[in-house]
Amino acid sequence: MSRLKLFIVLFFVTVSIPLAFVIWQTYSGLEQEEKGQLRFFSEAMFDRMEAELADLVQVEENRAVDEYGYFLASSTGSDGNTKLSPLATQEYQNYILGYMQNNPDGSFQTPLVADTDRNSDTIQPSRIELISQLEEANRIFNQKKLTVIKPVSPAVATAAKPIEKEAKKDSFSERYLTQSKTAPSKIYLGKKQQRIEEVTAEQVINIMPADEGLKKYTYEQQKIQQTQAENRAIGETGSAADYEVEDSSTYRDKISDSKGILSSLRRDRSEQEPDRKEEALQPDTTGFQVEVAPFQSVSINEELVYIFRRIAINNQIYRQGFILKVEPLLQYLASKHFEQQPLAQYAALTLQRRDSGDNNTIMQIGSIDGSADFSNERVFPPPFNFLKVSLNASTVPASPARGSLNIAIIVLTLFMCIGLIAIYQSAYTIVAMSERRSQFVSSVTHELKTPLTNIRMYIEMLEQGIAATPEREQEYLAIVGSESTRLSGLINNVLELAKLEKKQRQFHIQPGYLDDVYTEVAAIMAEKLKQTGFTLAIEPGKDNENIPECNFDREVVIQILTNLIENSIKFGQHADLKKITIRTTSHDGSVRVDVSDTGPGIPQHALKKVFDDFYRVDNDLTRSTGGTGIGLALVKKFMNAMGGSVKAANNRDSGCTITLQFPAGVSQ
Repeated sequence: MSRLKLFIVLFFVTVSIPLAFVIWQTYSGLEQEEKGQLRFFSEAMFDRMEAELADLVQVEENRAVDEYGYFLASSTGSDGNTKLSPLATQEYQNYILGYMQNNPDGSFQTPLVADTDRNSDTIQPSRIELISQLEEANRIFNQKKLTVIKPVSPAVATAAKPIEKEAKKDSFSERYLTQSKTAPSKIYLGKKQQRIEEVTAEQVINIMPADEGLKKYTYEQQKIQQTQAENRAIGETGSAADYEVEDSSTYRDKISDSKGILSSLRRDRSEQEPDRKEEALQPDTTGFQVEVAPFQSVSINEELVYIFRRIAINNQIYRQGFILKVEPLLQYLASKHFEQQPLAQYAALTLQRRDSGDNNTIMQIGSIDGSADFSNERVFPPPFNFLKVSLNASTVPASPARGSLNIAIIVLTLFMCIGLIAIYQSAYTIVAMSERRSQFVSSVTHELKTPLTNIRMYIEMLEQGIAATPEREQEYLAIVGSESTRLSGLINNVLELAKLEKKQRQFHIQPGYLDDVYTEVAAIMAEKLKQTGFTLAIEPGKDNENIPECNFDREVVIQILTNLIENSIKFGQHADLKKITIRTTSHDGSVRVDVSDTGPGIPQHALKKVFDDFYRVDNDLTRSTGGTGIGLALVKKFMNAMGGSVKAANNRDSGCTITLQFPAGVSQ
């Protein structure tokens, strides 16, 4: 058995090592997949934020160049008055401080107020402080604009992209799409290259600082028109000349100057397009070309960033854009794209400004316990390349496949353990059976040899005339008969066991009462009981009407009871009280027969094993009494063949009880 245990342990280790490696690899792959899924959805969240910023840039890119003034060029409303710029309403997002234009000479204009009204008392009080902030931002920008870095060209950004992607070669998406077929990373949130736009002459005049006279003239004319409309409404009269401004000639001079600029632009355009006919250009005051660069950003201070585009007109650079409040923008992005998402339950979002040195603005939403097991970050493309967003999580959400995998591993481990235990039990049973068979052969040999030796010895004594008297001869003959009976019983038991194993034993089961069986058994065992000093008690007697009929084979029951009585005599011969009791009772419609003795009993661990083939309790008593180990095995096989059952139990004081359960009597 020690060798068998060693083989099973080696088999278990041999199977467990590769199985543990497979399980480890499976969990590692599942962990990578979980992180890949979290990375995928974090990238999706970053994409939404980036799309939000891209929409903002695209809206600003689509603005006309004259929208950064208080009035729109050559645009009148339904009432005939000059139309205000849509930016003059101050209906901005909370993260936009205001819009402004930085002129080539360093001055600035804003759609919040007309240039001629900059110092007027008619400015709304709520706008005074805002305009002051824009003026301060313009002053700081003038100090920094000479150091503004141009946006990275598409060629450079494309060349740098493979290096960035190479570090992510083992990412979740790389298992499904090759890099050559994935969409390239954005290098800019708006249009990638600077462009040439067609604008009207009025739009050109509206954005130039030299046309302030024209703007003021237009503004005064609008006020005159408004006053005339009001007077007409109350019945007053007056001519338009009464409402002209005193120095309108000065404004006309400014208009002439602006027209000179337009003429210069037309000359430049005609020189660039010599094939175009001059007469086609003369009456046309539209179709001027201005160069518009992509948006870029410049830090104003720790809280503000200027997002602007460069407008090139007649070799003059104008910068149009808006002042961005960084912290409100970060709060807006976090609240819209993260706080209400399931990610916020187990991850932390960090938004960081990267262009202000040690005084970076950092906003963290959510929290993580301990060190971050997962981290993903992104720097937004220009013009928001001063913003960095990262997502950190200490615990990656478990994949639904992990539960199924756990169940599969538990079931696999359970079945493997059960299989090894079953193999061990089967092998142990076979080995134990083999050992018992070997012991049985040895016991049978001994049991056969002993009576044969006795028979031969007494026959020789009779032949040699050692028995001098007839009484001595009868005694010798009785011993020879007893040993012959013992030998015959042993042989019969072996033959019965062989027939039962081959299912060749025939049974004659009939309904009846057990009283006649008890009488015959008592007669058979009377002499042996007398010789050994045992008494046999049968309870209850024949007159008990509570015992029903039962089905049994008479000869088989006699053999069973004889075996049980012989066992009691053999193992209880040294007991102080030598008594065997057969008690018959009715139990749930069946007949129960208890055969009790006053012997040493059966060890607790062997109460069920004593009915196994060739099993003998290993103690001093069994070694001294001898036996083959098939008596109780035959009892169990006989009872099962008759539809009954058998079990053993120790008595409270001494001895044991073998219980036979016979089925209720039914005619066969």
